[in-house]
Amino acid sequence: MTTNIKEEGLETLIIKYLVEKNGYEQGTNDDYNRDYAIDETRLFLFLKKTQPQQMKKLQIEESALKREQFLSRLIGEITKRGVIDVLRNGIKIYPANLVMLYLTPSEKNPKAQELFNQNIFSVTRQLMYSNDHTRLALDLCIFINGLPVITMELKNQFTGQNVENAVNQYKVDRDAREHLFNFKRCMVHFAVDDNQVKFCTKIEGNASWFLPFNKGYKDGAGNPPNTKGIKTDYLWKEILTKLELLNIIENYAQVVKEKNLETGKTKETQIFPRFHQLSVVKMLLEDAKLNGPGQRYLIQHSAGSGKSNSIAWLAYQLVGLERAGQKIFDSVIVVTDRVNLDSQIKNTIKNFMQVNNTMGHADHSSDLRKLLFEGKRIIITTVQKFPFILDGIGDEFKNRNFAIIIDEAHSSTTGKVSAKMNMVLSGKMKVSEDKASYGEPEEVDVEDKINQIIEGRKMLKNASYFAFTATPKNKTLEMFGTPYVDEDITKHRPFHVYTMKQAIQEKFILDVLENYTTIDSYYKIAKKVKDNPEFDADRAQKKLRAFVECQEVAIRRKAVIMVDHFHDHVAGKGKIVGKARAMVITSGIERAIDYYYAFNDLLKVRKSPYKALVAFSGTKDYHGKKLDESTINGFPGRDLPRVFKEDPYRFLIVADKYQTGYDEPLLHTMYVDKTLGGVKAVQTLSRLNRSCPGKYDSFILDFANSTEEIKDSFEPYFRTTKLSSETDPNKLYDLIQVMEKFEVYNDFNVNTIVELFLNNADRDKLDPILDYCADIYSSLEEFSKIEFKGAAKNFVRTYGFLASILPYGDGDWEKLSIFLNLLIPKLPSPQGEDFAGLLDSIDLDSYRLEIQKTTDIKLEDEDTEIPPVPIGNGKGLPDPNMDTLDHIINEFNDLFGNIDWKYSDRIREDLKRMPEHIIKDEKYRNAVQNSDKQNAHLEYESALVNVLFNFMADNIELYKQFNDNSEFKKWLSDEMFEVTYRKLKDSSNII
Repeated sequence: MTTNIKEEGLETLIIKYLVEKNGYEQGTNDDYNRDYAIDETRLFLFLKKTQPQQMKKLQIEESALKREQFLSRLIGEITKRGVIDVLRNGIKIYPANLVMLYLTPSEKNPKAQELFNQNIFSVTRQLMYSNDHTRLALDLCIFINGLPVITMELKNQFTGQNVENAVNQYKVDRDAREHLFNFKRCMVHFAVDDNQVKFCTKIEGNASWFLPFNKGYKDGAGNPPNTKGIKTDYLWKEILTKLELLNIIENYAQVVKEKNLETGKTKETQIFPRFHQLSVVKMLLEDAKLNGPGQRYLIQHSAGSGKSNSIAWLAYQLVGLERAGQKIFDSVIVVTDRVNLDSQIKNTIKNFMQVNNTMGHADHSSDLRKLLFEGKRIIITTVQKFPFILDGIGDEFKNRNFAIIIDEAHSSTTGKVSAKMNMVLSGKMKVSEDKASYGEPEEVDVEDKINQIIEGRKMLKNASYFAFTATPKNKTLEMFGTPYVDEDITKHRPFHVYTMKQAIQEKFILDVLENYTTIDSYYKIAKKVKDNPEFDADRAQKKLRAFVECQEVAIRRKAVIMVDHFHDHVAGKGKIVGKARAMVITSGIERAIDYYYAFNDLLKVRKSPYKALVAFSGTKDYHGKKLDESTINGFPGRDLPRVFKEDPYRFLIVADKYQTGYDEPLLHTMYVDKTLGGVKAVQTLSRLNRSCPGKYDSFILDFANSTEEIKDSFEPYFRTTKLSSETDPNKLYDLIQVMEKFEVYNDFNVNTIVELFLNNADRDKLDPILDYCADIYSSLEEFSKIEFKGAAKNFVRTYGFLASILPYGDGDWEKLSIFLNLLIPKLPSPQGEDFAGLLDSIDLDSYRLEIQKTTDIKLEDEDTEIPPVPIGNGKGLPDPNMDTLDHIINEFNDLFGNIDWKYSDRIREDLKRMPEHIIKDEKYRNAVQNSDKQNAHLEYESALVNVLFNFMADNIELYKQFNDNSEFKKWLSDEMFEVTYRKLKDSSNII
């Protein structure tokens, strides 16, 4: 005999392990009741063995009718509630109340352990499940106490088939009308081969949506080689153990209901955890149980990877986490910038515990205090409101332990917000009604207050932090990451990672960089003033481009491209089964409103069935009217996510809203008219990556960024992001030295201000000292102002971060931080930063757009180390590159003004008259007359370029050839130099 490498060999291997190692029983087709899709033998065996008195009440053995009534009631409950809920909560059938599953026993509870051991786990192979098609057989079905919970279709690569064949078998051969495949009848359906695992919670033909259930390999898809067996044997060796399967049923799997407020209809979704979600929550719980409060965890999970569910499962289980019979955390506080996360968490955990008695949302300080006193175990608040909520909290909770879950942890949770939160929850701070920052009881002296503030800034010992993000910045890594030593350098890395690479390869999210198209803008700007003022050339270029791109002609032309593209290539191609939506990213509220009106005008002209919506925060004075999004759209802003799902709305035009934390799988296309970079670029473009049935790709049309810039933004977060080294606190001394040399303040100023401020002095006691210091600052030279203010801002920002993680505090640093926080707002901005004069001096002559080739941006397949927080040298802004308005406009038109006139006959005429223009250049004339030929050539090159700039107004093709064609450039340069040099030399000799 040889090894059985067929599918039945894999089936035998799994059955053998489940029965011999996992304590399963092996069922047969004779045990299976096809009419009710249950293992009838084991169902009644379990009930009679564990609840004989209840079964006696039902008279099932005495009456076939009673038996049928019981089975009908059981199946009716499963159909209505789902098998998960029936197992978890049992069923009531008059006059009995039946337990259908004995849950995982708590520690030191022998009775519960005894009952748990009476659960019957069984597996049946080649299950003939159908009454109509009696020869159809399912590879494996797993039952708990006779109720089916898992089906499995197996494939074997040795026989030329893989997991995709198993998926296809479910879609084509497994009819959802069969009892076993009815929605909610089973918890999950697995497609398995010897390399990969996928799962689905709802069989519905070709619409069945299978997700990966793999460990991941090299930060990507798949599974690692297994030295002890088959790659996928973790499924039956780790996941299908009795304890782990019950853990999933008790704490993860569920049916979530969402009600559409517009239609009143309720949609049900059955949820099963993916491997990385199960893995991260288990690892966090195990570590928290082992080490108790006071720990820090950074979880780097890709956008669209299901962080909301992971957070909900973690929050719920942290509430019940115990060690030696004592709860570890009194309350779990979820800090988020997503206003809809609280409803998502409620929907996720409502089947696990009584939501009303467990959860609360804190909008105000009184809410948080009330919720804590009421014993609410899970409290949700937004990062924006958290500082204000804490104002009303005293030291009542310093003896409690907290778990703080931070959703999308970034700088907002590593600065003043977290410092204030730490101070309150540790009992270090009591804030009065009218004091928002550093109030303390009167009897405590200033030095004690400073020490309390320093302690309050540090990460709490009575709280553990669980920070989730897809894009960890250096601050986030250093504050929450796990430290490790590499070549004598302390670095930081995430506690758990589910990478963008893995999510894309597993097709759980889409690769938003796969179809990336940029549009280049070409325009000509004219000067409209006689003067030739100087501006910082580098910053002026940005201002000029911003000026051009917001002109009505530019917005209109870009809107035309967007509207046409959507109708022709998105709606016209039936993307996402005809339901695709688009988002337009704009540079500000006024631009968003401009686009909104331009879009709706264009849609009306082409008699489109679609409409646009606009999203922004607050109000805007727009052409004399005060507008907000609700006024423009015609309904409350809170309803926008729901309304956008409905027709006729297909375009969402946003200004710094819905660019992060917005989860809408119907978003297919994005039109970008805003400069993006770094984390902001990743977060914004990742709005498109959510997958759903019928969504196979996404598309980005970018008017403002290059593919290189976008690639640079995404690359650090494609795989694991690590911190290359820790921030050096000694750099703070360097910043202090920079500030002190200008003598804007002295120790007396700092100490006096801090003492007055912390003792709640009246405002008029602080201002004279601060104004005196600000007056000294105003007398400095312009570049000295920039250097001082830059150093002050760097110090405040960096100290606010370092103070939370350094083991020892520094009272002098804390005092200086308080002083500078009060002084900086009084320091006027250095001159030269106002470009109003620049924009008043120019007009837009012409504007053209050119669509570039669609690109698949490929990212480097390697982990990335990012540098620590840059502290800088305190010199503020770089030295400005001052230049004249004439030259700035010429340079700008060089970069963006290549208007294609296509008048080829003009080139000859331009070449003929070019020498006479070149020899008019004064510097070139002087160089020819007073220097050697080599130096003259240097001045000539400048003169030639200036002439080409001037000629560009009439014929751009000449300049383009000179700029793009190296052979033409050399020929033209050589010819014109010899002609003009000879002419000027002759003229000089005559003189």
